[in-house]
Amino acid sequence: MLGERLRDRIARFVDSTRPGSLAIYQDTVAKAGRVEVDGTDAELTEAARALRDADLDRAALCAIGREAAQRTLGLRAYDVQLMGTLAMLDGHVLQMATGEGKTLVGALAASGYAMRGRQVHVVSVNDYLAQRDAEWMGPTYDMLGVSVAWIGQKTTREERRKAYTADVTYVSVSELGFDVLRDRLCTAVADQVVPDPSVVLVDEADSVLVDEARVPLILAGTAAQDDTDEQVAKIVRRLRLGEHYEIDEQARNVYLTDTGADRVEQALGGIDLYAPETMGTLAAINVSLHAHALLQRDVDYLVRDGKVRLINTSRGRVAELQRWPDGLQAAVEAKERLAVTDSGEVLDSLTVQALIKRYPTVCGMTGTATAVARQLREFYDLTVRAADPNKPCIRVDEPDRVYATDDDKQVAIVEHIKEVHATGRPILIGTLDVAESERLARRLAKNGLDSVVLNARNDASEAAIIAEAGAYDAITVSTQMAGRGTDIRLGGAEGTQEEADRVAEAGGLYVLGTGRHGSSRLDDQLRGRSGRQGDPGGSVFFTSLEDDLIERHAPETAAPNKVESDGRVLDKGAAYAIRHAQRVAEGVDLEIHRNTWRYNQLIEHQRNIVLAHRTKIMTTDQAAVDLKASDTERYEELAAAVGEETLTEAARTITLYHLDRCWTEHLAYLSDIREAIHLHALSREDPLTEFHRVAITAFRELLADVAERSSTTFKSADIGVAGIDVEQAALKRPTATWTYLVHDNPFGSDIDRSISGIAARVRKRRN
Repeated sequence: MLGERLRDRIARFVDSTRPGSLAIYQDTVAKAGRVEVDGTDAELTEAARALRDADLDRAALCAIGREAAQRTLGLRAYDVQLMGTLAMLDGHVLQMATGEGKTLVGALAASGYAMRGRQVHVVSVNDYLAQRDAEWMGPTYDMLGVSVAWIGQKTTREERRKAYTADVTYVSVSELGFDVLRDRLCTAVADQVVPDPSVVLVDEADSVLVDEARVPLILAGTAAQDDTDEQVAKIVRRLRLGEHYEIDEQARNVYLTDTGADRVEQALGGIDLYAPETMGTLAAINVSLHAHALLQRDVDYLVRDGKVRLINTSRGRVAELQRWPDGLQAAVEAKERLAVTDSGEVLDSLTVQALIKRYPTVCGMTGTATAVARQLREFYDLTVRAADPNKPCIRVDEPDRVYATDDDKQVAIVEHIKEVHATGRPILIGTLDVAESERLARRLAKNGLDSVVLNARNDASEAAIIAEAGAYDAITVSTQMAGRGTDIRLGGAEGTQEEADRVAEAGGLYVLGTGRHGSSRLDDQLRGRSGRQGDPGGSVFFTSLEDDLIERHAPETAAPNKVESDGRVLDKGAAYAIRHAQRVAEGVDLEIHRNTWRYNQLIEHQRNIVLAHRTKIMTTDQAAVDLKASDTERYEELAAAVGEETLTEAARTITLYHLDRCWTEHLAYLSDIREAIHLHALSREDPLTEFHRVAITAFRELLADVAERSSTTFKSADIGVAGIDVEQAALKRPTATWTYLVHDNPFGSDIDRSISGIAARVRKRRN
């Protein structure tokens, strides 16, 4: 009986993560094909408006939507696109291959929700896609009687307010999150811009819901700055690998040697680096050491316009507004001899997961949902529906070419590119980082091969570069292709049919990966650039046993037995080792996601309690009621002097300030606790359990502390007929606020893991 029960549970789990078919929508789409849609454009718009109802006629929507797209964009939706539309209207994540027309599917699904009376936010991975898709699909929305707008980083507060009133609003996930954070600091409902959440349609759903879910969004305020980082950087800059510090085999942790510790202590005036009172200095040294030894310029970050710019490793772009936690960000800036930016204090934070889960209805689309079906189910309760390509994919995916060393691999890559280029076939080369893309471009140039490079240095030109990657004879070197959002057409964007046929005869677009990514999804996204809509194409990945993926996640890989003279490895075990390393890397990423989720679940629960209380204070006279109860005599005196309305507003100002202040202090306290919580792992305690215990205890006093501080301020505040004097009452809010994303990894970052090495060092010093 137990065995049957276990098998049943396993079967249910497998079914929950296995992509479903779109076949259940065939009848509705067939019915749509029998609906006659004619008349003028105005009559079509009127017919669309007549559909508006909670019980939307889905077949009619498909028929009218298809006709509207045909008339306005020259795009006639395939049956599979209409089935994908219906899947998203049922709250699924749609998997649809690159080049199959997801943008139109998203627009038709968003229109369907709008016709049901729902307001839709179409969330993308960047501002470029939000603007492009809103403007591209705009004519179809207009013909369907659906209003549409978009929001970008430069959109003003008033423009945002207007954009959010549209039926459909396109916005990047970061801008939406920052708007929510800013709204949470408003002291009046009228100042808020984001409407109550209804429907969110997530483009590039795996990138947004999985990759971006590990990157919290931060709202910060002004804070004091010192020159500690520059001083520490000068000391660390003089340390030498192997003598003063060591790096572990996987290049994930760095730690001082005895000699290094002595050198640092002398440089700091003979202090004991491991004494309890100097642990802050020790932490600063280790963070700086991490910045110098483990973070590489042109791989992890760029220096542009005198500023450190992080690189989004899953997309190969500069990660706009993104930074490391303040200590590490400052350490990298000091390393590069740049001015250290303001650190600020965190006023509030928001994870992508919490942002998306605000919406009662969530759906999405991407080309690679199957690989993350388990995460989508586990974290968002979403299921995947997979669309078959409109035309069968005939792309030829070759087996990996594995080499013993990186040098062997690089030589082989150039030789292979020369061979393929001689046929005139366009080649798209996917590299793993900026530095590699530029090194490869230089090697190609030395061999007489001209190429165009697309990486984080020139990502502003990406659309034009990608559009021409399918031209005859073209060689394009790109760092990542995820979320690029531009189709690669055979013959180039402006190429004639004759040129397209010429490229097709040569074999179509050839994709070459210079190494496997940490996620198979990124490999699939790169491959998916070739073979769109039944076009011919091919792909191959070159790997080596010295690749970072192997050294980090499968360092125990045995030396190969069968190696050809050019260094190519023929052992089947080598290919297995690479697949194994990728699975391990994906497991690490999943655990990071889980840890972020576990860590933030409790904080989000506490935040919701605070927000509910904040809303009550902002929308009712609760603050006045509470302060009257704390000092009835003063309240009645002031009410008689300034009036109930003025006093109620003053009470609200006082309470909201202290509520926000206490929440900021609570977040800072939790951050400090989390930074030190790993020491509990050394005594075999569960860090997460200990964090929850401390966080719950601290939160129990928060609202009581707000009430006590508010009462104290109320007793001494200068409140007149013009309201409360916020400066006299010390209620002035930060003079400046800014937003950024923090590249974080609770309970498992490289720095956190190095604590075990620090602790071992402490024990050694004390013995």
